[in-house]
Amino acid sequence: MTKSVVGLVHTRVEAENLITSLKSINFLDNEISVLFPDKGESQDFAHDNSTKSPEGAVAGASTGGVIGGVLGLLAGIGALAIPGVGPLIAAGPIMATLSGAAVGATVGGIAGALIGLGIPEFEAKMYEGKIKDGNILVAAHCESGDQLKKAEEIFKANHATDIHRVGEKAVKN
Repeated sequence: MTKSVVGLVHTRVEAENLITSLKSINFLDNEISVLFPDKGESQDFAHDNSTKSPEGAVAGASTGGVIGGVLGLLAGIGALAIPGVGPLIAAGPIMATLSGAAVGATVGGIAGALIGLGIPEFEAKMYEGKIKDGNILVAAHCESGDQLKKAEEIFKANHATDIHRVGEKAVKN
């Protein structure tokens, strides 16, 4: 299981600053996930091709959206809609998880996808609520303990909240 550091920021600028800081310590685009609500501005962020998932949990997923700034450089950026949650923009490994079978699991929606990434159910539900409230989830997927530690320091330095390590013994801040 991939080990990750996950946290929340409140604005797109904070997310971009966090991602820029992660890239400065050699995180690759495909090692960073971002998830945030699409507040009716998807034309500015991504293009939705309205394909339907077999599970019915993802109403639409993009195959190659365009987004401005740092967020546009991340892998797999796209728009999707989850019943009961609404429209979202996602990038990185979390996009594949949201588009896949994990969303159709017993705990659906964002929480189901986050559980699929290794986040404990209680924390996944907390993140889902905070994303619905407009926060932006950022995750750094790490290959080593040293990379985990550096990522956690970057999250703290960029004023992320609700920072957790997943895929190993959880460390809460």
